[in-house]
Amino acid sequence: MKWSRSFIFTRREVSHNVENVSHKLLLKGGFIANVASGVYTYLPLGWRVLNKIMNIIREEMNRIGGQEIQMPVLTPSSLWESSGRWEEYGDDMFRVKDRKNQSYALSPTHEEVIAHLAANHIRSYRDLPQIWYQIQTKFRDEPRPRGGLLRMRQFIMKDSYSLDIDVEGLNRSYELHKEAYKRIFTKAGLKFFIVEASGGLMGEGESAEFMAYSDAGEDRSVVCDKCGYAANVEVAKSKGEFISFEDTPIKEVYTPGVKSVEEVSAFLNIPPSRLVKSMVFVKEDSPILVLVRGDYEISMEKLSKILGRNLRIASPDEVEKWFNAPVGFIGPHNVDVEIIADELLEKGVGFATGANREDYHIIGLNMERDVKNAKFYDIKQAKGGDRCVNCGERLREMKTIELGHIFKLGTKYTEIFGAKVQTETGELKPIIMGSYGIGVERMMATIIEQNNDELGIKWPISVAPFHIDIVALVEDPLVESVYNQLKEDFEVILDDRKEQPGVKFYDADLIGFPLIVTIGRKGLERGKLDVKIRRTGERVEVNIENFKEEIKNIWKRM
Repeated sequence: MKWSRSFIFTRREVSHNVENVSHKLLLKGGFIANVASGVYTYLPLGWRVLNKIMNIIREEMNRIGGQEIQMPVLTPSSLWESSGRWEEYGDDMFRVKDRKNQSYALSPTHEEVIAHLAANHIRSYRDLPQIWYQIQTKFRDEPRPRGGLLRMRQFIMKDSYSLDIDVEGLNRSYELHKEAYKRIFTKAGLKFFIVEASGGLMGEGESAEFMAYSDAGEDRSVVCDKCGYAANVEVAKSKGEFISFEDTPIKEVYTPGVKSVEEVSAFLNIPPSRLVKSMVFVKEDSPILVLVRGDYEISMEKLSKILGRNLRIASPDEVEKWFNAPVGFIGPHNVDVEIIADELLEKGVGFATGANREDYHIIGLNMERDVKNAKFYDIKQAKGGDRCVNCGERLREMKTIELGHIFKLGTKYTEIFGAKVQTETGELKPIIMGSYGIGVERMMATIIEQNNDELGIKWPISVAPFHIDIVALVEDPLVESVYNQLKEDFEVILDDRKEQPGVKFYDADLIGFPLIVTIGRKGLERGKLDVKIRRTGERVEVNIENFKEEIKNIWKRM
């Protein structure tokens, strides 16, 4: 490929609204172009990288017996209504209607389609196990797309689905995917770790996430450096420190306009750990008051496991109706509603909380004395500094990017769609499913987040858009000869533009080609070519007479 004939354009600056390193470098390097919020065009360089990532994925999925299929983006509402997810997805799902007023979804995932397909085509235990996968465009109506390729409205996913006759089969399929994912992310040059995770809208079975450490991450995970325990903060088990204060009679305090934990703790001059944070949820039109200590957040995943997923946060009007006070001034004292409280509050005394009266809080709350009929569970989000439940070591909290997610779905979808098989004994049993996803563009963005410097991207050789960039600073027949010989063994781009050397070197480093071979006048006079290894910055001179062999040796060393 010759640069002068390529659609490659680079920039020196991008909008100040672009914050993530990967987003900046993808725009500056000419890998992507923005079309709308959360929607991008992949330009030739970007599409080459994505194809290499997808080829790695295909190689490893095929290796475990996966069969590639392609399911429709446009799926009828009837499938989603059958599973209940037409409503559960809420505003995150793009919905469209055809000319006959029939409703469809732009699919965010394909469990329903797979279960429907299996119900119509899988009949016997002899047809199992199966692993079907696709690499396809998905849609999610993100309210605030951000981070470039990390959170989009249109994105490419590898999603695969396992179909098995029994739990043992599902366990094998799950482990096959786990090992395949390890190989995929390793081949792509990513540093990652595996954490316990929530099934969310997918299902309630065992689930794990493949996380990459990054300051650009929107997820948070806790890790124990001693025993290796790791989990998403939403599901992590941890031992928080029980804190109690002086047991005093309840006293009402005037707190005009002071609502948040930060405001109340500052106003009362007390630590956030002394506050009881109160949130009202609604289940089947009834209020449930949920309590957590002020220095923690409520884990919706843990709460949903206790109360079910058909929960919603109460509206401000509902809160006022049930508690006679606005949001920010409610509490558990003298209320007749169901109460779910975090275990760290049990038997605690001396807390501050809302007084169920506008502009007032109380101090001196004794949980055992003043809060009636509370049930205590672990409903807090784990955080750094908590103790590991396995070994007692302090947990370390970090920002992470989710690369992939694997789920044991069980029979949730196959029972709904009647996907059953006849066993060896003639019994009809629902097929057992697993679901496994990888965000393809997220992989590309995360690779950049983990592999960059002040000059630009440092692509791992497995996914680089080209292996070698030949920077031609002279017009000489040797340039074409070097280009033609190297492209026999490498993916090569020849920078033959009529540009200043500084521009060419800037672009080569920015785009991040693993090897940069410079052909200049001084080098030719000495019979040398200059080779730069982008990842390390190391420079090596090779002899023109046997440049190809020497460059091959450098490549092998890399």
